[in-house]
Amino acid sequence: MKPADPRDVRRHNLSLVLREVSDRGPRSRATIALDTGLNKTTVSSLVAELIELGLLRESGLERPGAVGRPAQRVEIDPAGPFALGLEVNVDYLAAEATDLAGAAHHRSFVANDNRADPSEVLGRLLGLAERALEQPFAAGRRPAATTLAVPGLVDGEGRLIVAPNLRWSDVAVADLLSPVLGSVAVENEANLGAVAELVEGAGRGLRDFVYLSGEIGIGAGIVIGGELFRGAQGFGGEIGHLTIDPYGPPCGCGSRGCLERLAGQDALLRLAGWDPRMRGPGSRPEWPGAMLAQAACEGNPKTLEALSKVGHTLGIAIASVVNMLNPEAVLLGGHFAPLVDWLREPIERELHSRLLAGDGSGCRVLAARLGSEAAVRGAAALSRREALADPAALARGTARAIDPPRVA
Repeated sequence: MKPADPRDVRRHNLSLVLREVSDRGPRSRATIALDTGLNKTTVSSLVAELIELGLLRESGLERPGAVGRPAQRVEIDPAGPFALGLEVNVDYLAAEATDLAGAAHHRSFVANDNRADPSEVLGRLLGLAERALEQPFAAGRRPAATTLAVPGLVDGEGRLIVAPNLRWSDVAVADLLSPVLGSVAVENEANLGAVAELVEGAGRGLRDFVYLSGEIGIGAGIVIGGELFRGAQGFGGEIGHLTIDPYGPPCGCGSRGCLERLAGQDALLRLAGWDPRMRGPGSRPEWPGAMLAQAACEGNPKTLEALSKVGHTLGIAIASVVNMLNPEAVLLGGHFAPLVDWLREPIERELHSRLLAGDGSGCRVLAARLGSEAAVRGAAALSRREALADPAALARGTARAIDPPRVA
């Protein structure tokens, strides 16, 4: 058996210590040693290197006032490298920059119809990113890692294969952004919404769940055993194009009667008697859900009827997913989240009648917690995990890619 390369061991241990402080907050060298299983001398050496690299800094004392000499803690240096998350959705652009501890230093959102030339839209997205880089925390630096969320199929090279609702196909997204931002990872928006809910939302503590993104389209991020499931080619989770009615309205994907044509944002608004074009400049992506929730609270009969109908349609699709995957929960995200109180009953009624295990499946229908910010926050989270993977490379301005975060 080939002996381990000491440089690889050192790189792994630097990452282990940096992630320990990033994930669990300021702590002493002794606590880091205890939690990681590394000896104190090794931890002291690793911490010293991370401080020299500008990734950690000394902070306050641990357990001040306790018996014995209090230990000096270290924390993520907020002036150190930062991670960037970006999102292109059908009718908005978003950006979020965080430090390596996950604290957000910048968030921005622009309502925009992105069913246009990809180069034009990505140019506007770069403008959004560059405004983030002009903030004091960034000091004009490139991000340590950048991840972009898009509503479509993405291959392993960062190329968008197809996004029916954007009307884009075969776009080398990563290549168009990298001259300004450096290496850019590109991922499906529902997958990143699931990552965000797994790390900091309603999916925390769950090992098997399905996250449904409620936007103009409907996507699914699938978490199995605490890991994001992408499928063989990375195209898993396209629940919005599950056929519900083969004779239904045509869909941008080329099929008919797809779930998102019957239960997506535009369908829900029309059923409730609202024109989907009512969103004005600057409207937040959560606008449809918040507006419909208010109308439902006021007892508007057309809104209640629309929610019941959409809930039943969602229930038919979710029943198929639950029969196949047996998740602990289905999280309703995007504009569905504020409507869970009205959607849950018709969804559960369909589950009760369509699941082979009936109520024994144990699947709960829950509101996602992060709303329409989930995808961009998931993008920032994935960038942060990528950056933490190789601290020495991070300090040099590069970072290698790693898999999405996993539940311990």
